[in-house]
Amino acid sequence: MPAAILSIGTELTRGELVNTNATWIAERLTANGFEVACVETIPDVKSTIVEALWRLAARHRVVVCTGGLGPTTDDLTTACAAEAAGLPLVRHEPSLEAIRRRFATLGREMTVSNAKQADFPEGAEVLPNPVGTAPGFMLRLGASRLFFTPGVPSEMKRMFDEQILPRVAHLASNDTVQIHLKTFGQTESRIGEMLAGVEEAFPGVTIGYRAHFPEIEVKVHARAKNKTDAQALADAATREVRMRVGDIVYGEGQTDSFPAAVGRALRKRGLTLAVAESCTGGPVGQQLTSIAGSSEFLLLDAVTYSNGSKSAVLGVDPDLIRAHGAVSGEVASAMADGARRVAGSDIAVSITGIAGPSGGTDTKPVGLVYLALATAEGVFVKERQFGGADRNRIQTLAAWTALSLVLEAARTAPASVRPGPAPDS
Repeated sequence: MPAAILSIGTELTRGELVNTNATWIAERLTANGFEVACVETIPDVKSTIVEALWRLAARHRVVVCTGGLGPTTDDLTTACAAEAAGLPLVRHEPSLEAIRRRFATLGREMTVSNAKQADFPEGAEVLPNPVGTAPGFMLRLGASRLFFTPGVPSEMKRMFDEQILPRVAHLASNDTVQIHLKTFGQTESRIGEMLAGVEEAFPGVTIGYRAHFPEIEVKVHARAKNKTDAQALADAATREVRMRVGDIVYGEGQTDSFPAAVGRALRKRGLTLAVAESCTGGPVGQQLTSIAGSSEFLLLDAVTYSNGSKSAVLGVDPDLIRAHGAVSGEVASAMADGARRVAGSDIAVSITGIAGPSGGTDTKPVGLVYLALATAEGVFVKERQFGGADRNRIQTLAAWTALSLVLEAARTAPASVRPGPAPDS
């Protein structure tokens, strides 16, 4: 079933705002069996909006439109939809009252301009907005169903899942399945080489890639005569993909994340972790603590940026720093060993490097990073040279590499046997 996505907003066409809505909607439609044949972004121009609605409705059974439902003069979408359908705008009193109530709960009075958010093309089906002021609506134009939502991502997503998807799910061809694999550790081109021939080995399968720094998403899309066959085909192709790329796959599904995968692996083995960061300044701990329940495994995240703090907090010998420099394998090893000792953790990981853009030398250039992993078996040190002088890029790659070391260690470590809490006396 062909579907189209129309993003409306001059702030989008001027590049003032990143259009994340279209990507999210396209993925949701694809996951639910639709073929997204067109994605367009247009400005807040009346003639352009009307023309786009007519054109997309003529070629697609479902069109999802976002943006332009606000209270200001440049929010033209509703009026343009009415014009395209040849219908008058009428006020929907229940929506007007809902807008008033929402303002009241915020301790504010509804402005006159907000009232226009309760105006809809006559006969349109109103889609309630439980998290914002602007309701959406559904309008039929020819054989097409057009859905209109606010441009605010949180409002759009809630409306799509609760209001739109239930109304269109039965229209999907229901003969496709797409599996998302999240990877870190190889470039897109290298992964493409590793997966060469998969599509030929599994007719009906298309392999897609999405580079979202610093990870690469591999999409296994299967089409068959029905959903059951498509699922079986996708599963078989996914097993082949996993076999070829190995441990760089850290998770499956659109919402999975790298720190979540690390947390799962640590929990599964009953392991605890301590982190010591220097050049990164805290993103390893920040990513791990974004996971609910991370206190079960994360005992310490020490940002020891100065040489003095490396010694005072982690017990790194000042003579070691003077002899080898703060950016060295020796200091990285001592940081990890110290973090593990201070926290009493099963595993510790450390990072020290030169994030740039200044501070590099001929022997220690910008992008040089040392990482160390400490366990009961000893300390392993890894040297990496991240190219370029982009500070954020170097810090991000260093943080993700540290997480990858922890993930590998957690996957291969024996389960920890810890005494349970003492019984109540």
